Amino acid sequence: MLDREPSAIGHSIIADLSDKESTAQALNEALEGGPITRLVNNVGAVFPSSLEELSLESFDLSMAVNLRSAIQCTQALVPGMKEAGFGRIVNMTSRASLGKELRSVYSAAKAGLIGLTRVWALELSPAGITTNAIGPGPIATDLFLKANPMDSPRSKAIIDGVPVGRLGQPEDVAAAAAFFLSDDAGFVTAQTLYVCGGLTVGVNPV
Repeated sequence: MLDREPSAIGHSIIADLSDKESTAQALNEALEGGPITRLVNNVGAVFPSSLEELSLESFDLSMAVNLRSAIQCTQALVPGMKEAGFGRIVNMTSRASLGKELRSVYSAAKAGLIGLTRVWALELSPAGITTNAIGPGPIATDLFLKANPMDSPRSKAIIDGVPVGRLGQPEDVAAAAAFFLSDDAGFVTAQTLYVCGGLTVGVNPV
């Protein structure tokens, strides 16, 4: 998501974030109106597979979509943030970064985002730019429901393992992102907030 101000909605740019050139073109278009000081790196591609069955092609694609695009988008926006003396970066990682069966490439990419969050916080904080991460899961999005059909025993076990007793909603994640993007969050950086209904201390991994 590229957003000039928290209240700005209605302008969309379509891009293939697995493709460097398509991403660069979208970024150039987005920046035509001037610097963007708030960025949410929110993209996901799961590629469920056991270690023995995963392909290196799926690994490369996962890194391109989940990790490289975040680097590319952030690199494009940071100069404007530095010029403004203000910036908010939120990296959308996943509870799966802590480990989940059949998620080798997804977990690796999302764990990489947490590492980038901490490094960027160190590098960019002196310029007034904060960098934080959100680890959702399980959230009732199209991506989650496609990877976890609701009629499967495994999906029922996932929900049963959430201490609050339900799937999260996109609004739950949006509320956390809104805080990290706010002016009031200037003393919070390098943090990862798990919006997961307490699953990080629950029984069943997501």
